[in-house]
Amino acid sequence: MTPGHGCNYLLKSVVVGDGNRSLRTPMTRYYAEAGTPPGEWMGSGVTEFGNGQLASGAEVTPAQLELLLVHGRDPVTGEQLGRAYPTYPSIQERIAKRLGAIDSSFTSEARATEVARITHEEEARGPKTAVSGFDLTFSVPKSVSVLWGLADADTQKRLVEAHHEAVAEVLAFFEREVAVTRAGANARNGAVAQHEVAGVAATAYDHWDSRCGDPQLHTHVVVSNKVRTVYDQKWRSLDSIPIHRSVVAISEHYNAVLADILTQRFGVQWNRRDRGADRNQALEITGVSEELLAEFSNRSREIDIETDRLIEEYAVTYGRRPSPKTIVELRATATIATRPEKELHSLAELTDGWRQRAEALLDAGSTEWARGITTGASAPTLRAEDVPLDLVARIGTQVVGVVGRSAPPGGIGIYGQKHPGRRWSGASPHHGTVKPLWAWSSTQQPRPHCA
Repeated sequence: MTPGHGCNYLLKSVVVGDGNRSLRTPMTRYYAEAGTPPGEWMGSGVTEFGNGQLASGAEVTPAQLELLLVHGRDPVTGEQLGRAYPTYPSIQERIAKRLGAIDSSFTSEARATEVARITHEEEARGPKTAVSGFDLTFSVPKSVSVLWGLADADTQKRLVEAHHEAVAEVLAFFEREVAVTRAGANARNGAVAQHEVAGVAATAYDHWDSRCGDPQLHTHVVVSNKVRTVYDQKWRSLDSIPIHRSVVAISEHYNAVLADILTQRFGVQWNRRDRGADRNQALEITGVSEELLAEFSNRSREIDIETDRLIEEYAVTYGRRPSPKTIVELRATATIATRPEKELHSLAELTDGWRQRAEALLDAGSTEWARGITTGASAPTLRAEDVPLDLVARIGTQVVGVVGRSAPPGGIGIYGQKHPGRRWSGASPHHGTVKPLWAWSSTQQPRPHCA
C-alpha cells in the first residue's frame, strides 16, 4: 500500500461504512446498520506507539489510521516514526527530465524517435512510490462463508470467533517468522543484514460479503510498514522481500489453522474440490454442496470469465498458452477489471437474501441445515508427539517433490527461513533452519493438519 492512492483506497473503501457500534457487540445477523464493524488494532507492535496507550483490540479511528499510513507518524503523539515516506518524480516528470537532455543537434525525425523511445520506457517502468503498509486479506473458504451466512445467530458468532482466532494465530506466525527490518545494501540481494523487530502494528477490518452480494466473510489486516528494531529501538521499514515470498505460505497456514479450529469445535469434515484447470483444489466443508457453492460464487464467476478471456487474448498475441505464474497475474488483473462499486447493506438484509436464495437448494430450512453440519462430534486434538517422525519426513519429501516439479527455476525457497543468504542479527536467529510444513498452535507446539 502506498501513502497516497493506496491509503485513500483503504480510507474510502475498506473502512467505509464502519458502523457506530461497540467492538464488544457480537457480529451476528442482528446488526441492523448498513456497513461493517469499526476496525481494531492487532499485533504486539501496537504498544510501541506513544507511551503504550494503544493495545491490541482497541478501536482504530480514521485520524489514527491517516497519521500512521498516510504520514508515517505515531498515531498517538503524531511524531515522525523514523524517516518520512520518500516522494518520487511522476512518470511525466521523469519523461520531461530525459527529454530536456536530448541532443539539440538531432533532426526532427531522430528527435521524434527518441521522444517515443523515452516515453515508452518510462511508461513501462510505471510510477515509483513509497510503501506504507501491506494489506493481508484473510478470507474464509467459500463453504465456510456459505455455512456462516445461513446459520443461526449463535453459530454465526462462533464461526466468526474461530476466524478471528485463526487470523490472530497467523499474524503471530507472521511476526515470528516473516517480519524483519533490513540494513545495508548490495546489488544482488538488497539488504545485507536483517534485524528483529518489536512486533508489527496492524489494523483489522471485518467484512461479510463480496462485491456481488454473496456471503464472503473476510478480514483486511493492514500491516504498517513502520516497525521498531529491537537492538537499537529505532523506527525502520519492514523488509518486503520475505513478505512477498511468504504470501502463499501465510495463506495456506491460515486455511490449515482455521480448518483445525472448526473441526475441533464443530466436528465438521473436509474434502478437496476442483476449481478449474488453472487453479489449485480448494479445501471445503463436507456437506456444503457444489450447487450451494455455485449459487454464492457470482463474484468468482465474473473473475473466471474475464480470466479466460485474458488467457485467450494472451495465447493469440504470443502464440502459446501463458505459464501458471502468468495466469495468476492475469487473474489478478481480471479481479481489478471486474470489480464493481461497493454497496452497503446491513447483515440482517444480507442474511435474509442469502436464505431466500438457498431455499430451493436445501431440503430443510437454512438454519436447520447449518445446525446439522455444525453439531458433529469434535475431533481429538493432535500434538507433535502424536505424529511419527517418519510420517513427517515422508510428507516433507512429497511436498518438496511437488514444489520442485511446479516451481520455476530458482523459485524454491526454504520454508521457515526469514531470508536465505543474508546475515542475521537479533536474539532469536532462524537463519539456516528448516521447519516442517504444518500449522502451529497458540502454545507454539506443532499441530499437523490432517484433514
